[in-house]
Amino acid sequence: MSECNLCPRNCLVDRQDGKRGYCGQSNKILVARAALHMWEEPCISGKEGSGTVFFCGCTLRCIFCQNYLIALGRNNKDESIGKEITIERLKEIFLELQNQGANNINLVTGTHFIPQIAEALRMAKAEGLVIPVVYNTSSYERKESLRLLEGLVDIYLPDMKYVSKELSKEYSHAQDYFEVAKDAIEEMVRQVGEACFDERGYMKKGVIVRHLVLPGSTKDSKAVLEYLWNTYGNRIFVSIMNQYTPTEQIKNHPMLSRKVTKREYAKVVDYALSLGWENAFIQEGETAKDSFIPDFDGNGV
Repeated sequence: MSECNLCPRNCLVDRQDGKRGYCGQSNKILVARAALHMWEEPCISGKEGSGTVFFCGCTLRCIFCQNYLIALGRNNKDESIGKEITIERLKEIFLELQNQGANNINLVTGTHFIPQIAEALRMAKAEGLVIPVVYNTSSYERKESLRLLEGLVDIYLPDMKYVSKELSKEYSHAQDYFEVAKDAIEEMVRQVGEACFDERGYMKKGVIVRHLVLPGSTKDSKAVLEYLWNTYGNRIFVSIMNQYTPTEQIKNHPMLSRKVTKREYAKVVDYALSLGWENAFIQEGETAKDSFIPDFDGNGV
């Protein structure tokens, strides 16, 4: 981290010296929330909840991000959002969530803290952490960094946001997103293999690739699903989401200022079924609402 190349931005900033990279973070772990979370896929949250740790900062920072309050980890006054913790405290949080009955430990947007997360997981496992570990990511990851998590993560929960270079450049400032994401997902599948579930139907290991359908982008959504089907078929699960919620900062955007229509979402789901997907989660009813966005109030940190 003294010349940080953990993510594909490769900004080479000396984060060990307190400088902040593209992710907005130094080497100090910054966490916004650690609590039981009920809004993941049913095999992740279950009835008890997923023990979710929301890290501050992000290597992607999409313009439509629903968690934009913590994506940079700084407010308009350049003040930190979240709480700074040690590796020792992160280990304790993992064990506390397990004691609260969490089905798993769910690491949300931790790319820029992978070395610290890996160390905390090793410590926690040595002290009795036995529930599965979920790595929840945008997929804008370097394979070399993901390999630091091999043997420590049981379930990968990556996005595949786009195939289109034009969309990924405009929406996520990352024209290379698809090439990076497909390599990252390949590494995730290599590490954990095909899905395995316990007697309750909760996932113990495997990969669920999420795709958020965006307004006006059904063509690209179909391209994402076609790539994943042709590459992995039912070796992985996909989660096709219709919960896109326009946020205040893009209320005037020509495409992103509205929700996804029922017709748009149905077209994408129907295409997935026509490809042959069986291992798929879909969302029904009205899900585009702020209730999917938790309060980043430092709870559990």
